[in-house]
Amino acid sequence: MGELSTTTIIENRIYTIRGQKVMIDRDLAELYGVETKKLNQAVKRNIERFPDDFMFQLTDKEQKELVTNCDHLKNLKYSYQNAYAFTEHGVTMLSSVLNSPKAIEINIQVVRAFIQLRQYALTHSTKTKEIEELHKMLMLHIENSDNRFTQHDKAISQIINVLNHLIDTPRETKQIGFKVD
Repeated sequence: MGELSTTTIIENRIYTIRGQKVMIDRDLAELYGVETKKLNQAVKRNIERFPDDFMFQLTDKEQKELVTNCDHLKNLKYSYQNAYAFTEHGVTMLSSVLNSPKAIEINIQVVRAFIQLRQYALTHSTKTKEIEELHKMLMLHIENSDNRFTQHDKAISQIINVLNHLIDTPRETKQIGFKVD
C-alpha cells in the first residue's frame, strides 16, 4: 500500500463526532495490523495517557449512527462494547503504546492526514472571507452606480454567484453524532 493510497484510506476514516475529528478504534487497529482488542488493551494499560480530549467511548446512539453511515463498520452493530474514538492527539499518543515499526509508520501518515484536513479547513475559511469581501464590494459598487448594471458588473456578479455556490457545497466530511456545546 503506497503512501498516497494509505493517506486516502485514512482521510476516509476520519469522522466528525461531538464536533471533533476522530478515528475509530477498529479502523486504527486495522491500519496498525493488530486486533481491536489488543489495541484497546494497550490503551487501558496506559489509560493515564488518554484523557477525555484524546479519546472517548461512543454512546449507543453515536455507534448506531456510525454503523448506519459506514458500511465497513457494520460489525459494530453486534459488538458488546461501544467503540472508542481517538482525536488527533489520541492517535499521536497511540504511537507511545503501540511501539512497532508499522505503528510508527501509520501514525506518521495519520497525523499527516489530520494536518491536511486542518489545512483544507483553514484555506476554505480564508477563501470564504475573501469571497464575502468581494461580494460586499460588488454590492457597494452596484448601490453607488445609480442602478446601472454594466456587462462588467453582470460578469462579476456571475463569478461571485459561482464562488458562493462552491462555498455552499464544500468538500464533505462525515458528520457522526451531535455537536456538544
